[in-house]
Amino acid sequence: DIWLENGRLKMYIIYANADKLTNIVLMITISLYLRMLLQIVGQTWVKTIAHTSTLLLLPILTYVITSVISGNIALSLGMVGALSIVRFRNPVRSPLELSVYFGAITLGITAAVSIKWLVLLAFSVTLVAAVLYALQQITKVFSSKPFFISSFSEGNLMSTLHVVAPAEIDELDSSVFLSSKTLGNGEISYTLASSNFEALKAIEVLLRANSSVISIQLGK
Repeated sequence: DIWLENGRLKMYIIYANADKLTNIVLMITISLYLRMLLQIVGQTWVKTIAHTSTLLLLPILTYVITSVISGNIALSLGMVGALSIVRFRNPVRSPLELSVYFGAITLGITAAVSIKWLVLLAFSVTLVAAVLYALQQITKVFSSKPFFISSFSEGNLMSTLHVVAPAEIDELDSSVFLSSKTLGNGEISYTLASSNFEALKAIEVLLRANSSVISIQLGK
């Protein structure tokens, strides 16, 4: 009888918390999906274990906090005071990385309110990424200038190639890696940036054969 009662109690606990377990599984699934989406559009920084773990844990932590303090004003004020003394010193690579972390927190908040908002948030992020990626690809086809200066590579470890020449170089003017172009003192300075170091190195090798180039500097 005791084992039967314990079994019934466990089943009741699981049944009573089924919605919470569903929300957690859904948040983990959406977080993994967003991680794959970021990787597809070129955000290689999210591939690290630290960023992936953060993207998975933030929604769950926020969901638990929101669920605990909901309906309790005193506990809510105490939690706000406790969290206000926390200071994070980890540097953020780009505004996009900060937005990703804020989006992960929003996942936890929306999951505590309604699953519909959680799904809507995931759909909205997918739509924004698809529109920006399509604009980048369309611009590449119909124009020599990219829609974004460094496309979806902001936040990645960037390599740079600085070239100084007495005249314009057509290959650099039309390069998708062109970040800036400066004219002064009868010289033209090009700066190319990319997370693909090997691509910049291949351009450097080609420019070495150009005797008119004044200087070339490649760095990570």
